[in-house]
Amino acid sequence: MKRSGAWLVRHALERLGVTHTFGIPGVHTTELYDELGRSNQITPILVTHEAGAAFGADAISRTTNTIGTCVLVPAAGLTHAASGIGEAFLAGIPMLVITGGIRTDSRARYQLHEVDGRAIIAPITKAQFLVERHRDIVPTLYDAYRIAMSGEPGPVHVEVPVNLQLFDGEAGTLREPPVIERPALDAQQIEAAAEALINAKRPCIFAGWGAARAGDALTRLAERLDAPVATSLQGLSVFPAHHPLHAGFGFGPSASPAGERAFKGCDVMLAVGVRFGEIATGSFGASPPPRLVHIDINPDAIGANHPAEIAIVADAADALSALADAVARKQARPRDTGVRALIATAKSEYEAEWRRHDPKGRVNPAVFFTALRAALDDDAIVAADDGNHTFLAAELMAIHTARGFISPTDFNCMGYCVPAANAAKLANPSRQVAAIVGDGAFLMTGLEALTAKAHGAGVAYFVFADGELSQIAQAQETPYNRKTCTVLPPVKLGPWAEAVGCAFVSIGTDAEVETGVAEALALAGEDQPVIVEVKIDYSKQTRFTKGAVATNLKRFDLPTKAKFVGRALARKVTG
Repeated sequence: MKRSGAWLVRHALERLGVTHTFGIPGVHTTELYDELGRSNQITPILVTHEAGAAFGADAISRTTNTIGTCVLVPAAGLTHAASGIGEAFLAGIPMLVITGGIRTDSRARYQLHEVDGRAIIAPITKAQFLVERHRDIVPTLYDAYRIAMSGEPGPVHVEVPVNLQLFDGEAGTLREPPVIERPALDAQQIEAAAEALINAKRPCIFAGWGAARAGDALTRLAERLDAPVATSLQGLSVFPAHHPLHAGFGFGPSASPAGERAFKGCDVMLAVGVRFGEIATGSFGASPPPRLVHIDINPDAIGANHPAEIAIVADAADALSALADAVARKQARPRDTGVRALIATAKSEYEAEWRRHDPKGRVNPAVFFTALRAALDDDAIVAADDGNHTFLAAELMAIHTARGFISPTDFNCMGYCVPAANAAKLANPSRQVAAIVGDGAFLMTGLEALTAKAHGAGVAYFVFADGELSQIAQAQETPYNRKTCTVLPPVKLGPWAEAVGCAFVSIGTDAEVETGVAEALALAGEDQPVIVEVKIDYSKQTRFTKGAVATNLKRFDLPTKAKFVGRALARKVTG
């Protein structure tokens, strides 16, 4: 059987369950895009910039059971998308990155886009392939999918030369897609972990994105042990925030008060699907107790920053289910340690502290997030970008559903939110999608609102507008007493919304929050994207910011501390 390479790519993607692709067509992908346009299953999405393509593909993988896919031109298309590919790589998000390639049936040099894209992208992908024959296209895409989905997931790059796409060739045997295998459980390790947790005086659980599909087992285990559950930033949605054992984001000096208090005195920690990275630990200011049970599908993550007494290399859903069963067998009744009341009190006090804060005529973040939570359905998806608003959301926004919060984390890339929110809505049309994005990040990819408008994706983009890159501006303020390159040029979001065909809502004070949020979500519910200018007050720092700054300051030697303090005081005196 002879088929064109473009037909074979479409066939493989359809068999793999791909529903959307993201990218911008070019001379090396026109044939492929023509095939995608003929698919009854796959919707190719035109973006305004290839970074948005990769961010969109990332969001598909995070919010659905399908794999996010980019279809890009080589060279510039691939390098533009590299930010989103890198984000997926460090976050453990599966992605297929398909590019066209220069002609391999020509001996001519200096072809358009003639660079080694596989070498460029190698550090931020799990594997890279160059297809050389028609018969290898389908098997290669299946192998790429298997690698992307196996172990710790991540992006895989496949280059399909344009001459293979254009011309027919021998297709070979079109076998079935691969079945993804998961590591076998070690029953002895599960039993040992169960014993350690049962015998602990103050067991606690720290969960990351790796536990996103293990919510039921995680809840069963936490309830049986009466163990508080804190999460990493990426794992914010793995445990429902309305559960009485939910202790919030983090567990050390940069954590929400509930997490810090509930984890104090923890003698055995279960860490699952989390790597104790810099953000998750508040700049490495939080450390687990010596008795650590660590579950992760990536063996390299276990023991990387903290030694594990019990190391379990496994899929979190499998391991947590087995562990919950083992604990239930060994411990007849759920425990009652009083930690639920402690958590409830700490959360209530922290909310009251924020509500007492005077926003000086602007919008108090706690007032905004309380109103947004009340207006959203439980299964709504909240997308955040990178910035001060990220940590405000982590501390003040309650997420009730698994995989209901997505944001950049370890790669920490600004510009993620708008295209990711678009993709989440396109893939989950019946669910509400709210985007929380700082004005600096919005300037990077805000034109992707055009993409939402073109496809009738009703996303509400809440732009936290303060005119600064506030997370870094705050970091500059104390040690430098000046802000360099963190004050933004003024931008009018109303005309911006009109230019891209979006509705516009302005929220300027606390009194306008409830009606503004309701209006925005109502418009989005009518398949209308909405840009909402929220004149946020950032003057009160998050616990994360204060904790991370204090942690880093402690690491400075005395002369360095004196230099920073002296410089700041001198500038304050001299103005």
